[in-house]
Amino acid sequence: MTSASNIYTFLDLVGTFVFALSGAVAARQKGLDVFGIFSLAFTVACGGGIIRDLCIGAVPPVGLTDGLYLVMVLAATLICIGGYGLVKLLKHPVMVFDALGLSVFAATGARKSIVFGHDYEVAILLGIVTAVGGGVIRDVLLDRVPVILKKEIYASAAMVGAAIVVAGDYLHFSREIVSATAIVVCFGLRFLGMHFHWNLPSFRDSDVKKDE
Repeated sequence: MTSASNIYTFLDLVGTFVFALSGAVAARQKGLDVFGIFSLAFTVACGGGIIRDLCIGAVPPVGLTDGLYLVMVLAATLICIGGYGLVKLLKHPVMVFDALGLSVFAATGARKSIVFGHDYEVAILLGIVTAVGGGVIRDVLLDRVPVILKKEIYASAAMVGAAIVVAGDYLHFSREIVSATAIVVCFGLRFLGMHFHWNLPSFRDSDVKKDE
């Protein structure tokens, strides 16, 4: 296995852990039991990656065959259950972990699509899917409107991160530097969007407003 492959595997595991932690915290806040916390953590952490792997033909999906991914989910679940007080020290733990997972998966999703021989358009789209897929499943299971359907800077941040990976590959830049740049930029956009309440433009039918 090459050094670049090792780095991307490591990043994918980091993304799995932080997304699992976001799912576990959200489940804990909803009052789910231990099995529910673990199930939601696994779904959030591996959902987007499984969809990506099925789309690019990487079957069976690595999230279902590599035990390290299950270990990451178990670790996140145990931390959430046993160290919830420490996790709560973050002002908005779910959003922070989710933003980090979003950034890592946008980069690794795009890179894996390129490695499997798909074009750049597919790489960007599947980078987005990898990044937002687990969060969408989490929100649906918890009966919440998925973040990507709101006005927030979310899927658009993932798109920028995936696009940076694609641009770096096209220009033959260092994969490590490109990955780090994509993650930092994506996280920065998401974090700043949350902090300053940046939103994408939205449109409302005037007739709907009159009827309310």
